[in-house]
Amino acid sequence: MLGSITPLGERGRGSRWSLTVAAYVAGSVIAATAFGAALGAIGSLWPGVPANGRLVLLGSVVSVGLALDLHFLGTRLPTVRRQVDERWRTSYRGWVWGLGYGGQLGVGVVTIVTTSTVYAVWAAAMLSGRAVAGVTIGATFGVARALPVFSVAGVHRPDQLLRVDATLSRLASPAGAATYLAAAMLAVTSLVGAARW
Repeated sequence: MLGSITPLGERGRGSRWSLTVAAYVAGSVIAATAFGAALGAIGSLWPGVPANGRLVLLGSVVSVGLALDLHFLGTRLPTVRRQVDERWRTSYRGWVWGLGYGGQLGVGVVTIVTTSTVYAVWAAAMLSGRAVAGVTIGATFGVARALPVFSVAGVHRPDQLLRVDATLSRLASPAGAATYLAAAMLAVTSLVGAARW
């Protein structure tokens, strides 16, 4: 995905990288914020659920997700089988497809989900029980989803793209391990917090 939003690629398509990226980031943040707000509002419909119950639910969702990520007992993470439409890049202006890609990837669940932490974020937004909390969670997620696009800001030649790709491939395994560790810490913190509430 990152290889499609580089200064090199945008120059080849006759678009300005800065404009495409601004639209991509805006799409990611706006869509994630709206989705988080909606989930927080839905969660507010169950006001009788105590805070410790919500923490238990969150810890459980994260634990199950982690087990799925690690293929415990041969399980697999459920996901959709679609990606963003590659044809958009040649059919629309950079800011249009940037906004569209950002919106889809910012929500995170309308394209292939590679880690359960995406589901955990949205579970947290719903379990927060407040639209305002959902907005905060969603906006944070949208920004975090969009930031990696800046790792290719210096790609102006094909050899630079190959180097960035090699670096990202090398970091994939440590990043995955860090994600699993963060999920485990969140699960434990949620469950311990619920017990102490």
